[in-house]
Amino acid sequence: MIAITNSRFFRANELIANQAVLINEDKIVAFTDGTIPNGYEVIDAEQDYLVPGFIELQIYGSGGNLFSAYPTVETLAQMDADLMSKGTTNFLACVATNSPEIVHQAIEAAKAYRPVAKGFMGLHLEGPYLNEKRRGAHVAEFIKKATLAEVKALLENADGVVKMMTIAPELQDDEVIQLLLAHNVVLSIGHSDATFEQATEAYNKGITTTTHLFNAMPSIHHRAPNLPTAIFNHPTAMASIIADGNHVDFEVIKMSHKIMQDRLFLITDAVTACNIGPYQHQLQGDKFITPDGTLSGSNITMVQAVQNCVNHCDIQLSEALNMASLYPAKVMQLQNNLGKIEVGYTANLIILNESLNVKEILFKGKKVNSTFQH
Repeated sequence: MIAITNSRFFRANELIANQAVLINEDKIVAFTDGTIPNGYEVIDAEQDYLVPGFIELQIYGSGGNLFSAYPTVETLAQMDADLMSKGTTNFLACVATNSPEIVHQAIEAAKAYRPVAKGFMGLHLEGPYLNEKRRGAHVAEFIKKATLAEVKALLENADGVVKMMTIAPELQDDEVIQLLLAHNVVLSIGHSDATFEQATEAYNKGITTTTHLFNAMPSIHHRAPNLPTAIFNHPTAMASIIADGNHVDFEVIKMSHKIMQDRLFLITDAVTACNIGPYQHQLQGDKFITPDGTLSGSNITMVQAVQNCVNHCDIQLSEALNMASLYPAKVMQLQNNLGKIEVGYTANLIILNESLNVKEILFKGKKVNSTFQH
């Protein structure tokens, strides 16, 4: 049992500064402004911020090998440990459009790692059912239209580890989309050239979110509304955004948040340096590029994305934290368990100092050693 005292935390976007948070086993069980009950280990937050653990729904690598180049249990364990040390307490490992062999190996690794996983929740397959016209850094030779038989086989083999897929719905048969939705796969529109009408219809039929707003999609056109306009105008469609200042300018992030509010959430889309396989990433300054110079994944962490939202996008801290925790939880239908500091929620928590650097981490109510300071 742990009691976190002298912290500042947000409940319903209100800053609370005079209550201790009590944790028993893996849950938040109470708040108190009085004496700490016997038996609790006290963590003094020293007036720093207590916030929910970050939830990352699109990351390709962290702490070493790129997952798609080394689709193994060892790589998932490496990602799990490294992300946990940086405050990301839940994540989906992403696999870009790739060969059937690599996708199969990634699925097998995820199934094997699942029994001992900590923050790892499953896989996000970004492709291969994309629109080649908007492929970005994805390899054209692997992009294809889905078939019902192939998707059935994939779902059967995946045994539930494929949690999310990015697709271009304008090129897919409705029966494929409905099959994926029936298997509780979260579908995201991305690498898509969908018109306003096509995108709106896809959202109305059950696709709930969108992959990296503005990247790998058409730009807004004032005489031909398209995918970004459909996202902005739809009442429930969500979208991720990469807040590194390279993939999307900070002023555009600011504008998008003013329009979308709680429908916009953060991802890093981060990669690691890699010189083998179809996805080779080279660090150039503060971003990664492919060998031909195409912008690929980011080089930021979730806490840096939060810092950028606060420091460069005029987004309030409480809202930037929601974008990194509560709103991704909502995408995954986990908002009743993760993303808030409330009684009954899992105690995945971070202490951030005044500069919003990670100071201490708790995962399911247990302390995680961390020396990360970004």
